[in-house]
Amino acid sequence: MTKKTGKKIVRRKPASTKRKKKSKVYIPLNSIIILSAVVVVLCSALLILNALSSSRVAKKTEKHKIEITKPVKKQENLRKDENTSRILLSPEKETKKASPKKENRPESKTEKKSDVKNEKSNIKEEKKSSDNIEKKQEVLEVSEKKTDKPPVPYEQRKSDELKQKKEAKPSDIPVIPQAAPGAKLVIIFDDGGQNLNQLEKCVSLPFPVTVAVLPRLAHSKEAAVRVRASGNELILHQPMQSVNQNVNPGEGAIKPGMSEDEIRALLFQNINEIAPVTGMNNHEGSLITANAEQMSYVMKACSDEGIYFLDSRTNVETKVPYVARELGYSYYERNVFLDNKKARADIISEIMKGVAIANKKGGAIMIGHVWSAEILPGILAEMYPLLIEKGYKFTTVSNSGALITPK
Repeated sequence: MTKKTGKKIVRRKPASTKRKKKSKVYIPLNSIIILSAVVVVLCSALLILNALSSSRVAKKTEKHKIEITKPVKKQENLRKDENTSRILLSPEKETKKASPKKENRPESKTEKKSDVKNEKSNIKEEKKSSDNIEKKQEVLEVSEKKTDKPPVPYEQRKSDELKQKKEAKPSDIPVIPQAAPGAKLVIIFDDGGQNLNQLEKCVSLPFPVTVAVLPRLAHSKEAAVRVRASGNELILHQPMQSVNQNVNPGEGAIKPGMSEDEIRALLFQNINEIAPVTGMNNHEGSLITANAEQMSYVMKACSDEGIYFLDSRTNVETKVPYVARELGYSYYERNVFLDNKKARADIISEIMKGVAIANKKGGAIMIGHVWSAEILPGILAEMYPLLIEKGYKFTTVSNSGALITPK
């Protein structure tokens, strides 16, 4: 539609054709940044609060668990711990209490049965938990009673163990008398040079011994080396003919009818084979030791070599005391044979005889043999601490002070 108003013609658009302008909203950039920062801060604060609350809950549960394991002495504390343990061990109850009530509807038979079973199982669990707490309490009370005493020092325990070992002596060892002042015991092992394994047991004893080594055997030289290396005393075990002519005394033996030069040459050879030695004793020799003339040759040779002679006393008719008196020589003699019988009781009996002689004369020389290594060293090691405790001293022949000097 157009209207004519004077000269100008104004055209009007219909109302429907008019465009409505939209109003624009402008938000400043600063306010947008501030809002986003506030949102981030709030979110992080919520996360921190959530973490703190979860850590507190965890600490509370740990405290409850620790309280259950602690020893409880009073009944009130025990009941509290039982209650807390029940809460911890049966979380199903809490969930049941916290959960909303179910709709009122008639329960089926199967549901009733399951509920009864659940209740019974819960009761059993509660009983088990209370029993476990009681057992833990008993164990802790016992441990507290045990730890009431202060710990025993190591040195005291060691001394107590040694006392127990000394007190627990075998029943077959008799009561050992107190040693007389200066009483000494000498152990000699004859027949060295035959078996090195047996010899090792004899020289490994915890006290000094004297070992007599036979000459001209396969292991004579090695046996002598081992005896010296062990720090024990070495002597020559000189073979001599016995009264029974059928018995062979071994290589390098003194035989009847030998002259002085022959005996001297023989002894010189035997000594040098295993030298150095501190002395000599006779192996077998019951026939030769009863011959005064031949024994004078032997004792003169020993004197010239600077070694002692020990009479093993294989013959009660020995002429060694007579010859020593005539020549003015000193000598040693055997007091006890330890292993003529290899039974344990017999060996112990012979050792006790030597103990009695040592108390009477000041010293006792006891002869055993290397071939008794399976029994004799063990018995000696067993009796050694008992004898030391009573004041006896173990030593070698040359340090025994049992030298016999004829008047």
